[in-house]
Amino acid sequence: MRQNVCILGATGSIGDSTLKVLAQHAEHYAVFAVTGYHRIDKLIEICIEHRPKVVVVPQNKQQETWQKLQQHGLSNIEILTDEQGLVHVSSHADVDVVMAAIVGAAGLLPTLAAVRAGKRVLLANKEALVMSGDIMMQEAQKNNALLLPVDSEHNAIFQCLPHDYNISKNSTPLKQGISQVLLTASGGPFLHTPADELIKVTPAQACKHPNWSMGRKISVDSATLMNKGLELIEACHLFNICESYVTVVVHPQSIIHSMVQYIDGSTLAQMGNPDMCTPIAHALAWPQRIHTPVPALDLFVNHQLDFQPPDTQRFPALQLAREAIKEGGVMPTILNAANEIAVDAFLNEKIKFTDISKVIDYVLNATSNVAANDLEVILSHDILARRTANTYIQRKGQ
Repeated sequence: MRQNVCILGATGSIGDSTLKVLAQHAEHYAVFAVTGYHRIDKLIEICIEHRPKVVVVPQNKQQETWQKLQQHGLSNIEILTDEQGLVHVSSHADVDVVMAAIVGAAGLLPTLAAVRAGKRVLLANKEALVMSGDIMMQEAQKNNALLLPVDSEHNAIFQCLPHDYNISKNSTPLKQGISQVLLTASGGPFLHTPADELIKVTPAQACKHPNWSMGRKISVDSATLMNKGLELIEACHLFNICESYVTVVVHPQSIIHSMVQYIDGSTLAQMGNPDMCTPIAHALAWPQRIHTPVPALDLFVNHQLDFQPPDTQRFPALQLAREAIKEGGVMPTILNAANEIAVDAFLNEKIKFTDISKVIDYVLNATSNVAANDLEVILSHDILARRTANTYIQRKGQ
């Protein structure tokens, strides 16, 4: 029996990889709904190839989408708009699997809706957990949702945990003989760049990741190591562990995607070529395994594996993230919101690369912490942090 899949963020790099895997297993999976924000032409191409039942676009793109679907004889595809449309398709009764791949805070509410609807949720949107980790995990447990990580690092950790470990039950792996989680990082494009040269980094340079093909925002996050900071917070929520049990390890080759150490001295690692089709296929079919277009790792080619600790002096964003999860409350939400504003300002050449962490640090220190046990509190502090960050950037530019 075919399972219906909803892809939130179908036009991004995760959407591309998801569609590749689904096309390879069309007898088992059908594309039910796709969503896109900017790249409407690409969304139309997806509709032509995969014939979904529903598409979701921004309100101001609805007419353009309708006209283009009409031109290709796809008038039977329903068009929904904005956040309401995203929430509707992610919780739709006919949907079995939701790929949560919308970048940033915009993915929070539709991802949460999918969890509350008890779906199999393939989590590629780390910001949703960063902002509302406790709420998300409680809702997953309450509604019997199957929450599975798609980020290559968290998927690797999940594969290295005991076979009966269930993320959605919110149990801690520390009770199953785990002593440490080793979260790997490539180090980004500026791993060996001297600190005094980082101020001259351009958006084009920051978006050129050495190993992975990703969107602009996540590429900049990888360059600042904030991506690893967000993943650290995500790991704490997903695996119900304190940040002190998570060690970040810089591994430039991106062959080992993460590791888990056990109390008997064992260290288990998940290895593979750096291609998102692998973790997507794992989460899609778990506990089974299915084929992907990714070739098996050739150990005679990839024979060198290097490891080193992160340099938090040159890349302070990682330490800011660790401090945010240690403090708890709304601080991870503040961190994420300030980072989104700062990265956008950098990409639009309003601030320097080295200013990104300065903006985040300022906003964290300018905001009082409160408990993050209510969605309205989280969303209001997200707005507050964005406003504070924008004000700081405007003052800095004067």
